[in-house]
Amino acid sequence: MRRLNRKKTLNLMKELDAFPKVPESYTETSASGGTVSLIAFTTIAFLTIMEFTVYRDTWMKYEYEVDKDFTSKLRINIDITVAMRCQYVGADVLDLAETMVASADGLIYEPVVFDLSPQQKEWQRMLQLIQSRLQEEHSLQDVIFKSAFKSASTALPPREDNSLQSPDACRIHGHLYVNKVAGNFHITVGKAIPHPRGHAHLAALVSHESYNFSHRIDHLSFGELIPGIINPLDGTEKIASDHNQMFQYFITVVPTKLHTYKISAETHQFSVTERERVINHAAGSHGVSGIFMKYDISSLMVTVTEEHMPFWQFLVRLCGIIGGIFSTTGILHGFGRFVAEVIFCRFRLGSYRSTSVPLPDGHTSNYLPLITDNNTH
Repeated sequence: MRRLNRKKTLNLMKELDAFPKVPESYTETSASGGTVSLIAFTTIAFLTIMEFTVYRDTWMKYEYEVDKDFTSKLRINIDITVAMRCQYVGADVLDLAETMVASADGLIYEPVVFDLSPQQKEWQRMLQLIQSRLQEEHSLQDVIFKSAFKSASTALPPREDNSLQSPDACRIHGHLYVNKVAGNFHITVGKAIPHPRGHAHLAALVSHESYNFSHRIDHLSFGELIPGIINPLDGTEKIASDHNQMFQYFITVVPTKLHTYKISAETHQFSVTERERVINHAAGSHGVSGIFMKYDISSLMVTVTEEHMPFWQFLVRLCGIIGGIFSTTGILHGFGRFVAEVIFCRFRLGSYRSTSVPLPDGHTSNYLPLITDNNTH
């Protein structure tokens, strides 16, 4: 009884077979079929390797939402060298809320030599080359995001020549915490002092001949400091053509949450527009000499997430490649054989001509020779 049930089950499974087997005695191989099969296997191997390369790679996904965080502080990371002595310049921040953040809260004034050493010049040249490539190919920013914390530091290397030249510039570096509203970070003549209507700088004791706002921005970023991230103004160098010159940078800051397989951090991206002009009151160009960075906070927040292709999706794509190539090459091979047979049949039919055979009664008979006629002779 059990054997009978097993036979019924086996017969049922055979009837459900969606892949019927053809006996080998019914199959026929050909040189054209072998050639097509070789091409199909080679194509499958190549596309499988390419698909595996895509599977191993990752990409960055960008999502946008409204930034609802208005109470937290914004960190500004600064490393700027100005071609003036430290006692002549002052840096501070004044925001739209009329809140003044003095540089004494987190910035360091360090006397240095403005001219770079050969190694530092090479670093600046490479950084400027990267900046130019980033402006041309925006997709490189994804590579920088994925390599954050893994690449070498982008900070200016220390001098290697131990120059004995007396310091003629001031390096202002450190960080400040400001309100998350639009503001103005500036470096101008004289130290900043509080004022009931804002603030002021003690510039009266500094001679106009000492003004020189040639500067180099080694680093400027907003938010958490992430090694390996290159910001738009890193490596910028400006040389003043006049003592009374104003350099302005209009910055739009976008809050960014970065989530990769290596790090998870909250930082800020920004775009910048530059402008510079000579202060000449007689010509109608009014203002104050110095370096002014006016920043504005975007109301949108960007979430950048590194994603990877799921394994099941890789299998589905791989099955599609293998099955699609087999089906396509089979259809093309069948169509090619059909065309070849049609052409050869017409050629062979055109070669058959009528033949006249004399009969005993003096008449002639016209007929088409059959293939068997040749075999009988």
